[in-house]
Amino acid sequence: MREIVSTLARGLVRRPDRVHVRERHVHGRLIIELSVDPDDRGRVIGREGRTARALRTLLAAVAGKHDRSCQLEIVD
Repeated sequence: MREIVSTLARGLVRRPDRVHVRERHVHGRLIIELSVDPDDRGRVIGREGRTARALRTLLAAVAGKHDRSCQLEIVD
């Protein structure tokens, strides 16, 4: 899951070297934290959050295929 988010995020931003993805488990749920350069946050979130919503939808589909629960958080 981490690799999927990292690959997609690196394709969206201008500074792919500043993309960091961290996984943590909370109460049986996988939480993926995505951090990008502050100038690229808008590119990852997208207009009205559409890009972030699309990332979350893809992640949920992959997680569901593996019978897992996953959440994407875009952090500062």
